[in-house]
Amino acid sequence: MPRLLPLLLLALTAAPVQAEEPPSLEVLWPPAGSTVEIGSDPLGVVGVVVRSNFRLMPAGSCGEDARCGHVHMKIDPDGDSCNLPGRSYNSMNSDFGGDLIKANLGACAEPKGPHVIGVLLADDHHQPVLVEGRPVTALVPVVVK
Repeated sequence: MPRLLPLLLLALTAAPVQAEEPPSLEVLWPPAGSTVEIGSDPLGVVGVVVRSNFRLMPAGSCGEDARCGHVHMKIDPDGDSCNLPGRSYNSMNSDFGGDLIKANLGACAEPKGPHVIGVLLADDHHQPVLVEGRPVTALVPVVVK
């Protein structure tokens, strides 16, 4: 019994083990419901800033870090009218990582007007990151002028 007491005291004073937060993704800019001005370049770029508790890096550079990936963007995710030609998405940050993604609104059949910016968190191999079997996404409605 004397040996058990130090172990019991250690267990009672040890810091609790924190569960790892589930993966998250949110759009910081533009805010939901805002009006944004389309860029004057041929792709009509609007910058979108995201935040995630994943490390956002170029695809293929995460190594063994399971909480590392990048973002895929699809403007108006219920359809394909804003996808880049020959692609199933509008933009992604897999080439450079980070929290800024270029929304190529010039790729939309109707660039101006109401749109939904949809972003998806992907792992280092372009596969969706899942929480309880569902992809980690964020949707933000905007009006483009």
